Amino acid sequence: PPRSIPVAPELSEAMGKAPLEVLKSRDLVLVYETEADVVGLRPDFRRLAAASTFGVLATSRSNLVDFVSRCFFPAVGIDEDPVTGSAHCSLIPLWAERLGKTELVARQRSARGGELFCELRGDRVSIGGHAVPYLKGEITF
Repeated sequence: PPRSIPVAPELSEAMGKAPLEVLKSRDLVLVYETEADVVGLRPDFRRLAAASTFGVLATSRSNLVDFVSRCFFPAVGIDEDPVTGSAHCSLIPLWAERLGKTELVARQRSARGGELFCELRGDRVSIGGHAVPYLKGEITF
């Protein structure tokens, strides 16, 4: 689970809006007040890459699902990932605790977006959803 850290001014500037709080796990987790705040972010990816760890996750509660997110990984060459299962390993425990429930529905609000069905199972998470296969192959040695 992510732990609270101070909000760095350069991170807020790189995101274009200051979060309510910042937490750290593998990634930085920026909690915003509203879903509109998360959707409206226009990060400066060059600055964000310099100011971040592996990734930066922006999240808030939602009126339509339990929580929303956007996931940015410019430090490793991915400005914004459309749907990020690994990021939800930090987001699910956070929102499960705050919302007082273990089964959650999340929506990643990237341009392509996606809905995730999440469950906190002790110190593990379960994540499901619907995917559109785009490539099938076989690797042989």
